[in-house]
Amino acid sequence: MSINEKQDEIVEEFELFDQWMDKYEYIIDLGKKLPLIDEEFKKEENLIPGCQSQVWLHARLEDDTVTFSADSDAIITKGIIALLIRVLSGESPQAIASGDLYFIDRIGLKEHLSPTRSNGLVSMVNKLKSIGLELSRAQ
Repeated sequence: MSINEKQDEIVEEFELFDQWMDKYEYIIDLGKKLPLIDEEFKKEENLIPGCQSQVWLHARLEDDTVTFSADSDAIITKGIIALLIRVLSGESPQAIASGDLYFIDRIGLKEHLSPTRSNGLVSMVNKLKSIGLELSRAQ
């Protein structure tokens, strides 16, 4: 499934909810279902700078695709990183670096987050894309 197909799937899922409280609950549920990151990757160098809460991100390149794992100490943030990983994990470094993550605007996520969480979202997206760029240069 392509990055755009995954994003379209997320947009469709969010269209099922009329109220933002229901969407928050869904995001929280996604965070609860996020596979746990290995404890060995919960270290300072894997923290995403610019996030109010702690967000650890690990990337592994295998067979020209990147697999991400992550965790956060804040449940909403954990759900947000789960959405981002769902879209970008399993993709090539080039696709990650150049992908347009339009689902964020289409589901209204950025406008329904507090300013600090919104800044954290931008930091998470930037970190994922920079990892893609870094790995594509190494290939």
